[in-house]
Amino acid sequence: MRLVSAKVGPFRSINEPQETIIDPEVTVLVGMNEAGKTVFLKGLHKAKDVLNKEKFNIIDDYPRKDFTTYKRRHEESPETAVSLTYELTDSQVANLNSTLNTNINKGFKFVVHHLYDNNRTISIDIPDKPALEKMAITPDLSSEVKSVLSNSNGIRVALSNLQSISDLNDADQLIIDSLKVRVEKADKSKGWDQICAYEAWKKLNESIPGFLYFSDYDLLPGKLNLKDLKNRIQAAKSDPTNAHKQVEPKHQAVLALLRMADVELDDFSNGTTTYEDLKSQIEAVSISLTDQVLEFWKQNENLEVEIDIRADAADAAPFNDGPNLYLRIKNRRHRGVSTPFDQRSRGFIWFFSFLVWFDSVQHQIGSAGTKDEQNLILLLDEPALALHALAQTDFLTYIDHLATNHQVIYTTHSPFMVNSDRLHQVRAVEDKEKIGTVISENLSGSDSKTIFPLQAALGWNIAQNLFIAKQNLLVEGVSELSILQAMSKIVEDNGGIGLLDNVSIVPVGGLSNVATFVSLLGGNGLSFAVLHDYSGKPDQKLDSMIQQKLLNKKSVFNFSQFRDLSAIGVNGCASDVEDLLEPSTYLEYFNKVFAKELNGVTITEAELASGERIVLQLEKYLITNKIKIRPSGGYNHYAVAAAFSTTPPSNVSVQTTQRFAALFKALNSSLK
Repeated sequence: MRLVSAKVGPFRSINEPQETIIDPEVTVLVGMNEAGKTVFLKGLHKAKDVLNKEKFNIIDDYPRKDFTTYKRRHEESPETAVSLTYELTDSQVANLNSTLNTNINKGFKFVVHHLYDNNRTISIDIPDKPALEKMAITPDLSSEVKSVLSNSNGIRVALSNLQSISDLNDADQLIIDSLKVRVEKADKSKGWDQICAYEAWKKLNESIPGFLYFSDYDLLPGKLNLKDLKNRIQAAKSDPTNAHKQVEPKHQAVLALLRMADVELDDFSNGTTTYEDLKSQIEAVSISLTDQVLEFWKQNENLEVEIDIRADAADAAPFNDGPNLYLRIKNRRHRGVSTPFDQRSRGFIWFFSFLVWFDSVQHQIGSAGTKDEQNLILLLDEPALALHALAQTDFLTYIDHLATNHQVIYTTHSPFMVNSDRLHQVRAVEDKEKIGTVISENLSGSDSKTIFPLQAALGWNIAQNLFIAKQNLLVEGVSELSILQAMSKIVEDNGGIGLLDNVSIVPVGGLSNVATFVSLLGGNGLSFAVLHDYSGKPDQKLDSMIQQKLLNKKSVFNFSQFRDLSAIGVNGCASDVEDLLEPSTYLEYFNKVFAKELNGVTITEAELASGERIVLQLEKYLITNKIKIRPSGGYNHYAVAAAFSTTPPSNVSVQTTQRFAALFKALNSSLK
């Protein structure tokens, strides 16, 4: 059974009920701080807390703006806080059909409504008629009883009609007696018109997954006084209303660790359990959990958790009274130096604390206190927030691991906690004026601030994909990318050798960004060359990078070196990639792309000044003739390059082919 949708509200900041589709594996809630992501998780948690500790409280949970009005009708007509829709597995459907003689289809769904008075109402539609029809073929039934069973739509109606028949045989009476028992059981629960629906619910109720909620508040502390913890537990038992003030999340975390180690607080004071016994049990659990963490924690695999139990009369209260539990992180990389658990890597602390909590809960709800796989839904509030970006990516792998057995719903505003290839799992959460929290699967209609993490995640993914080749050619912009790709094919079609297939052309957005990209690519162990526009004189930034050995001089090229076929490899006049094409060819594409703006004017080569880069010649022509291609002046170079690449010319001059062939030969040699 899995949760397919959740309708939360009115609840806290959710003024209007918000129905959200829940992914079969992982659902990600993305939104700004205070948008209502945690509120949504809390609503689910209170609906069905697997530990049965959370309950709805109208003072805390009902939206304040309508609280006074609602309070008057709460006792008589409590509202629905959360509605949960579940879908049965194929095996569950088959089981119900075989045991109840029903005829429900695969993908069957039902809804559980959780009310503010902490009661439930069930919406489940399973007609009795199929079961009655199968009952009608029971051997030895009288024809009249068969007729009643076959023609009745409900078990209640069938029973009423059967009881009016005077002449019954033994088989008839057995059927009537069995129907009486079924109806009486349903009547005790009240409100069940469909007997089969009631019986199905009794079976399904035990299989409904419960929610487990985890946040930063549940982290393990560095040390805790065990006597103080015992006193707090006793105080909580004597005053349940204020129990949360005594036993805080950090205390619960330590209790979870002790529970996993099968250690009771009384063991520390009864005199029958030795120090070595206690420490060995706790250390065994610690080692097991550390091993689990390191399966997914790839940032530093030299960490381990060390646990000690000892008294310290010189410490401040309450740590000076009785034994303390100390947790420390040891780093084998630094010769075993250890530091208090809560003073080291918060990411590791979060990961370790989560595993303690999760394993402990599974022990609590497992049969006979053993760790069983349960049908749970995990609610993680801002998981891995303290982790490094790459560690967050590792944690996504761990979430996928959890999702093999449990649905996971988590909140985040980190781009590294979103799988950019699974945006169908993302739900945008916004806080809108008057409406309150709104949750939507429609990412395109969401506020730009809300979906910023998704945009960043996509940008990161695109950037990573740009660098997948071992050989990379850095160019200044997408115009170079388009023309180089088109000319590579043209050179090959004319019998020459184009740019190597394994070379990735990377537009860096200007020569000033080359240093950043070189650092990134060099750090990844990739080889690269730089091909740039030439202004007529050496570029100081490039020369400086070569001097600092960030760039290899033999891997740096400019377009002027391939403009003059008689001086290949020699710096010439100022040149861009467009200058390696024949001016007439470039002007043909320019005139087509901007025909509307030119308003019938066809620019020819004779009208342009000579000796300069063609893009500058065109820009001067536009200014002189007062032609505006775009309001800011000049024209979009990429538009012309895009037209060239999408519809390359059928005939290219021999000189153009030779220029680009020489360019590709030099680049290929540098990148091999």
